[in-house]
Amino acid sequence: MHLDHAHELVARHLEGPVAAAEYIQTVEYDPELRRWYVRFGCDGRDATTIYFDLHERTLRYEVYFLPDPPANHLELYAYLLRRNHTMYGARFSIGPDGDVYLVGRVALEHLSEGELDRIIGVLYELVETWFQPVVQLAFGRRAG
Repeated sequence: MHLDHAHELVARHLEGPVAAAEYIQTVEYDPELRRWYVRFGCDGRDATTIYFDLHERTLRYEVYFLPDPPANHLELYAYLLRRNHTMYGARFSIGPDGDVYLVGRVALEHLSEGELDRIIGVLYELVETWFQPVVQLAFGRRAG
């Protein structure tokens, strides 16, 4: 898929039916970065934002999941790596700042409205499933 066509597809879908969904709080676009921000409500967390970045060959996506905890790094990292083994469509990643992210990407040739919906659903499910247990492990308390 050509970059212009991918841009049109992502913009039309995220800014249209996705933005209109009741669980979506906001969809914004930054043309300088070719980045969409999709913010949705959660039960286990106040809200989560997916960053969709359009590149020449891929659409990359990430969720800021958790700040770098002050302790329990080894236990946390082992826990996250074990979760990566069971996940499809995204994985936990530790950023250069030590913060934890959910990340993934899809080749533009596989991009479709259905794939965008699947990505949003997977990220929602992962946040709902793993945020509270990870906060408990990382900080020894329940978030929120």
